[in-house]
Amino acid sequence: MPADRLILTRGEKAILAFTLAYVTGFTIFFLSRGNYEFIIYVATMALLIGLVGWNLRRAAFPVAMLAALSIWGLAHMAGGGIPVGDSVLYSLPLIPIVGTGEMTILKYDQLVHAYGFGVTAWVLWHLMAHNYPVLRGSWTIYVYPALAAMGLGAVNEIIEFSAVLAVPETNVGGYFNTALDLCFNALGAVLAMVIVARTEGRRPAAHSVR
Repeated sequence: MPADRLILTRGEKAILAFTLAYVTGFTIFFLSRGNYEFIIYVATMALLIGLVGWNLRRAAFPVAMLAALSIWGLAHMAGGGIPVGDSVLYSLPLIPIVGTGEMTILKYDQLVHAYGFGVTAWVLWHLMAHNYPVLRGSWTIYVYPALAAMGLGAVNEIIEFSAVLAVPETNVGGYFNTALDLCFNALGAVLAMVIVARTEGRRPAAHSVR
């Protein structure tokens, strides 16, 4: 790895310090409570931090994007571990729009899924725009990141299913919860690309791939 990749800006240092602080804090808190499911969360966060750090200079991630990713990590760790009543924060209803039980909308879980995979779509859009600027202005640069984010959302559900098999009482929910997670993943990804498209304007690309 080139030496310049190890030099962080002030903003990057602040985000890294914030991320490591809450990961360390949650690790101590949950291990003290005997919550060993949390190891999965820590391993996932470590992998993501490593991937972002390894590609930090090559991908030229803006500070705002790094901050959004860090906030997602915090929301995810808090949602999966902070006790609320007989369950965890992920199960907390925020606004009683419709439904009951697992079909309740809107819950903290659903909001985090929409936000998280919206950020994922934004990151994927950035990588495409950075590496293939010719695609700017085309449908491809908005549709592919949204679809890819939905695919990564499905991978997340596979990981949660693995947690169910490996650790009892994971609080990840059942069939309806999984289906709603996928729907909110898609909603967040599509909304993110609509916002990016509107922000970018209608500047035509050199070649439109439609």
